[in-house]
Amino acid sequence: MTDLNTLGEIGLIDRIRQTIPKPTHKETIQGIGDDAAVFDWGDDFGLFCTDMLVEGIHFDLTYVPLKHLGYKAVTFAVSDIAAMNGLPIQITVSIGLSSRFTVEAIDELYAGIRAACKAYNIDLVGGDTTSSRSGLIISVSALGKVPKEAITYRDKAQVNDILCVTGDLGAAYMGLQLLEREKQVFMADSGMQPNLSEERTYLVQRQLRPEARTDIVHELRDLGVVPTAMIDVSDGLASELLHLCRQSKLGAIIFDENIPIDDQTYLAADEFNISPITAALNGGEDYELLFTVRPQAFEKLATNSRITAIGYISSDSKYVGLSTKAGQLTPIKAQGWQGIFSLT
Repeated sequence: MTDLNTLGEIGLIDRIRQTIPKPTHKETIQGIGDDAAVFDWGDDFGLFCTDMLVEGIHFDLTYVPLKHLGYKAVTFAVSDIAAMNGLPIQITVSIGLSSRFTVEAIDELYAGIRAACKAYNIDLVGGDTTSSRSGLIISVSALGKVPKEAITYRDKAQVNDILCVTGDLGAAYMGLQLLEREKQVFMADSGMQPNLSEERTYLVQRQLRPEARTDIVHELRDLGVVPTAMIDVSDGLASELLHLCRQSKLGAIIFDENIPIDDQTYLAADEFNISPITAALNGGEDYELLFTVRPQAFEKLATNSRITAIGYISSDSKYVGLSTKAGQLTPIKAQGWQGIFSLT
């Protein structure tokens, strides 16, 4: 028997993809291999994706409020639609429940789902419910659309493209470290109150209630900028950059001093003795957008404070590296099997 660690996430996805027959319907434009499937919808392309969250793997109800979890579950799927340069329209939500959940608990979960639907202007149009022996399972499928001329895949980056990322990175990971620490303190002494000071609010919020960057999709359209390639940062910058480069058959260089990291992330990283660059590269769950644009197109984005140029695409398809202030180059590697993967 082959251990999953020998393949890693990328290898496992490739193995599964090789077993899937090619699409037979002319309406199917793109199947497995990107953030969302793409199909012909007349004037626009339709987009479809599914994300699943499993208790004990993706979330811990010891410190995750059900209302925040409902919101976050929708954000997962919406982020995949945004990564195709599209906007969401509808979602379905399916849940698996164990007997320990009350009716009021499910009401709270769906309150968060409804709040996300309002925030992203989408309709909840269906789903399914079933029993579960392993706690709570949530599966969200999202339907979106994008003008055909604006569709953005992972595999169309070009040499000398500017690599850009939205927002900041590493905050969600440091928020998770804070929450896990407080959980351990509480388990040791249930009388202890959480020590989550006000200045840490941003980090905790980034972990518990992240936002998909549909705002950037709107801004790109307003500016007339279509990225050459794009992916959402759900598994960490390193993993997503490798996905993008591998599928575009190109390499990349990014600069550590350019990676956007919030001051709170720096402070928390220092407290936990974690490199903030490591948190940004491998932490995950930031749900920002990593994309490439032609140099001339970047001129329209250069003054946008929510978009940062972090590097460029190179012709050496065998090398994706991190350049330090001292001028040293280090190969970028993705984290190994984590028990979590997506067919996108």
